[in-house]
Amino acid sequence: MTKTSETRLVSLSREIQRHFNDVRLSIELIPKTCWFSNVRDHISSSDWDKLRRASYEKANHVCEICGNRGEKHPVECHEIWFYDDENFTQTLKGLISLCPNCHEVKHIGLAGLRGRGEIAKNHLAKVNKWSDEVAEQYINLSKDIFILRSKHEWHLNLEWLSNEGVNVKPKR
Repeated sequence: MTKTSETRLVSLSREIQRHFNDVRLSIELIPKTCWFSNVRDHISSSDWDKLRRASYEKANHVCEICGNRGEKHPVECHEIWFYDDENFTQTLKGLISLCPNCHEVKHIGLAGLRGRGEIAKNHLAKVNKWSDEVAEQYINLSKDIFILRSKHEWHLNLEWLSNEGVNVKPKR
């Protein structure tokens, strides 16, 4: 990654924080270089089940963002990541229970590949009380950040799991 693109990444990250810091529902596009690296790859299935069930219980089995529930699955467990765009570290900050619609917005790129991008965009706008134009602006900024983040290898910080008493192991 060139110094110019690193500077652009930090600048875009700050811009999105400045203009969209207080959103209820945000997009979390995982950089391509981090795809297929998630909590479940680093802990046992029984530990994952305990963590996700605890998340569901804490949320009373309703979405922690919009308060809704899904039809097939009332809520799904989502990993909350923080991206340090200067040190290229992806840090797990916790777990959150989301309805399928809010979870789809978090992964709006995947929603688009599945032909559900417009549905996800509409849910994003509705939850945040945005116009289509504001939602589109936010999505475009998020995509720009995704493209720049995807040019770099990221370090994975899973200390949150250790703090929760979960044994972290190397990726399988």
